Order: sequence, then structure tokens, then C-alpha cells
Amino acid sequence: MFSQTVEYALRAMVVLANAPDSPQTAQSISDIAKLPPDYLFKVMQPLVKAGLVVAQRGKRGGFMLGRNSGEVTIFDVVNAVDPIHRIHTCPLKLRTHGIRLCPLHRKLDSALAMVEDALKSSTLAEVIESGDPVRSLCESVVKLHAKVH
Repeated sequence: MFSQTVEYALRAMVVLANAPDSPQTAQSISDIAKLPPDYLFKVMQPLVKAGLVVAQRGKRGGFMLGRNSGEVTIFDVVNAVDPIHRIHTCPLKLRTHGIRLCPLHRKLDSALAMVEDALKSSTLAEVIESGDPVRSLCESVVKLHAKVH
């Protein structure tokens, strides 16, 4: 259901959320999140444009979260790189439907609304601070914390 771009953006954001006080280079994000380096810049551009990430140039530059991880929802990230497109009018443009959706498209839009709600209720902080024994990017994050501290 989600594009590769969304997956990559979420992984990059988890890396940044795990090191909120330390700019991360494109190479370190790529290594930790296991992303193709060339694709990383494509992913980071809309995140920067949306204000979710700040890019700093220079010797001590890199990427950092643009907001506190507790304020960034999974929906914010998804919406920045590959928005969920709700169904507001008949996709077939049938005149007989007008602005009303048929039962099929109403059901599909309802499912999309539930996905949106679930993503809006989950923050990056919740993802990285989860008590779940299986952590996002856990092997790489351990290495990142060792470098930072």
C-alpha cells in the first residue's frame, strides 16, 4: 500500500529521531537506514520542504529533525513524500454519481480514512520509544548511539 519512497522516508526519519541533537550526514543516514545513497536526496527534499527536516550545510552540517519527534506524526511523513489520496468524487467521472460516491468507492474511501487516522495518531517518538523488544532499525541505532556518545 505504501510506496518505497514512504518506506525510505520513514526509515530516514527514525534515524534522525534517534539522534535529535546531532546532525546526520547523508552517508550516515543511508548506512543506518539501509537506503540507496542516490535515493536519499530524493526522499529528503520533500521532508525539508515540509519542515519535517532541516538541512545544514558545512563541515558540521547534515540533516536534523525540524520539529520534536513527539510532534511529528507518521502521517506527516507519508503526506510529505507520497500523500494518501482520498476519494472525494467518482473516479470514473460518471455523471449519474455527481459528487456522491458509489458503495464501492465509499468503502474504499472509508478504509483510507481509517489508515489516515491510524497514521495521525502515531508519532515518531512513540515509534522509537516503544517498549516493543523489536525496535526500528535496532542494530543500526545501537551503532549510531555508540558514535554519538
